[in-house]
Amino acid sequence: MLVVDDEADVRQWITVVLEECGAKVSTFSSTEQGLKALEELHPDVLISDIGMPGEDGYALMRKIREIEAERGGRIPAVALTGYARVEDYKEALAAGFQLHVAKPVRAAELIAVVASLGKMSGKL
Repeated sequence: MLVVDDEADVRQWITVVLEECGAKVSTFSSTEQGLKALEELHPDVLISDIGMPGEDGYALMRKIREIEAERGGRIPAVALTGYARVEDYKEALAAGFQLHVAKPVRAAELIAVVASLGKMSGKL
């Protein structure tokens, strides 16, 4: 799993929840770090916040979708965000996310979302 979120406590919580399920989780606090990690780590699923300083999660997703598939450009991705309006949901999908989940999210919901995206990647 690749997690990109500027909030350290959110990154830590996601890591704990997913590692308890056996996932390997790598976390980063910026879109720049996330893009670099995508190509180096070849994760199966991306979880990204939207509202981050500098480039936001929409920009990250648009950049990822411009990358060739074999380099990670087709990674299944969920926007995990405090932005919960219908417009935010539509913008997340338009940017290339498969799912949009509003914070706060329960652990069981996070696990279910990641599992469904993992099945999309064909690796989980």
